[in-house]
Amino acid sequence: MKARVKWVEDRTFIGQSGSGHTVVLGTASGPEGHTPGPSPMELVLIGTGGCTAFDVVHILEKGRENVEDCVIELDADRAEQDPKVFTRIHMHFVVKGRGLSANKVERAIALSLEKYCSASAMLAKSATITHDFEIEDTSDGPKA
Repeated sequence: MKARVKWVEDRTFIGQSGSGHTVVLGTASGPEGHTPGPSPMELVLIGTGGCTAFDVVHILEKGRENVEDCVIELDADRAEQDPKVFTRIHMHFVVKGRGLSANKVERAIALSLEKYCSASAMLAKSATITHDFEIEDTSDGPKA
């Protein structure tokens, strides 16, 4: 895996993945107080959410669950001293679908966080990672 990051100006950078995708990142505030993109640590948190979301959807689909949507809301704290690593991360999963099994959703999340998600495995070295979930049933009738 490869990536490239180029300094643009102030604290603004352009990141490019080895697959050719680009993202603007930075912490410099413009005239209206807006940053040019997420900070590097925000990208780490977003990437962790993306990693586990990918796993959860994939596991549920393999289990023939009728998953229609998966959102992960992440809330994190960082150490006050440099290098200001994440010390706490809470993930709230909102999984939508028709007649989803709570046991299968819980198992998919656990498998992701305990076995498959390399991002959360790395962050677990410095942060306490917790999670919870809710299921939104989109079926018109009773759950199967």
